[in-house]
Amino acid sequence: MRLTLQPKKRLLTRMFVTSLCIIALVGFGLAWLINLLHAQNRYNQTTSELIAKLPIIAAEFRENNLVPITQAREGDDIDIQYIMATCNAGYDTLWRSEYATDLHLSQICEQYLTIKDDLPPFYLNFNQNQSYFAYLLSIDVDAQMYHLLILQDAGELKAELSKFNRLTYFRLAIILLVALLLLISAAYWSMRPLAQLKLELIELQRGRKQRLSHDYPEELQGITTALNQLITQADDRQTRYQNAMNDLAHSLKTRLAASIAIIDDSTLERQQQNKHILEQINDMDHLVQYQLKRAMLGQQGLHFQHTELLPIVESLAQMLTKLYQQKHISLSHNISENLALPLSKGDVMELLGNLMENACRLCINQVSVNAHIKDGNTICLSVVDDGPGVDEAIKQKIIQRGIRADTQSPGQGIRLAVCHELVNSYGGTLTINTSSLGGAAFIIEFPL
Repeated sequence: MRLTLQPKKRLLTRMFVTSLCIIALVGFGLAWLINLLHAQNRYNQTTSELIAKLPIIAAEFRENNLVPITQAREGDDIDIQYIMATCNAGYDTLWRSEYATDLHLSQICEQYLTIKDDLPPFYLNFNQNQSYFAYLLSIDVDAQMYHLLILQDAGELKAELSKFNRLTYFRLAIILLVALLLLISAAYWSMRPLAQLKLELIELQRGRKQRLSHDYPEELQGITTALNQLITQADDRQTRYQNAMNDLAHSLKTRLAASIAIIDDSTLERQQQNKHILEQINDMDHLVQYQLKRAMLGQQGLHFQHTELLPIVESLAQMLTKLYQQKHISLSHNISENLALPLSKGDVMELLGNLMENACRLCINQVSVNAHIKDGNTICLSVVDDGPGVDEAIKQKIIQRGIRADTQSPGQGIRLAVCHELVNSYGGTLTINTSSLGGAAFIIEFPL
């Protein structure tokens, strides 16, 4: 079995390697440029020194009656203390100084020809270990070009340049080390917000936090804002699912209770019972589909529909009369035959079902449902009863989920909350007043 080591892919490592490569490339490039400029500067200095000595060289040639110096030829005994040679236009050696001959430096001009097109400084190597710095002075005599080539031992100059090069690269190494330390510090400092984001995401996953904090750098603000929006959407979706399932269970419970009441009603014939139970099953199927759609789309996805009010009120009245038959409720309504609410059928059933059931449960024996058009642009719907009414102190509280006005009877306190959510989603208003019957009056207004 062969064991293979596969390193983890780390963004930090990639950033380190890339940054160090860039810094090293720039650093070595600058170091090479500095060394080259320094070498050229030393070449210029040495050249300036040689130019300053040209009058002395010219005087020595004059003493030997060789002016111009192009008259010198190989074998001439010229007393001069420099390593020199004269060349014709083709860089053939015409004359070498005695000093150059003693050093066995041959073919000086021919060797210079091979390097004359290079960048300065110019070096000529002899005997494989001896290097000389070369300076060329060109002279035009009688339309003929001649060259005076002066050599100087380059050992000292090369040693100086080598020392300067080593010092330059040593300084570069120090700079690279400092840059590496700063790069590591900057990288970990820059990565700290990502580490914080990771920890917060873990806490979100474990349920210890509800939102990401806002103290992130500008570059991460867009990410954290988007994540918070996703979290909010997920929470809203979960709340919507939970509320829809609770509302569905509550609505089905009423229909199941009505079905049981129909089955237990001995005054109904079997065919009538089957008919009424089938109506309840159809209502339950419609409620299931409605609540599932509401859970997926929310209230905004159920708009732009109109539902006739009277058939639903009559159906609910028949069901609730059976459900609360022991109270002998007088359930009346005053609704125009063609009046329609700007709601979906499911929302109308949910809204009126909750309000009418609440009224039947809390009334003494009278419940009334009324609807009319107000001022030509508003539909006004009211459900009133002759029960105990709603205390002024809790009118705003009972429209919240889990808050109940009647704590003596069983219930979950979600009917009025569902009604309030529905009315708000359609831009309507829900008002709780005292009815003319002495109980509560729930008044709802929808814009046309």
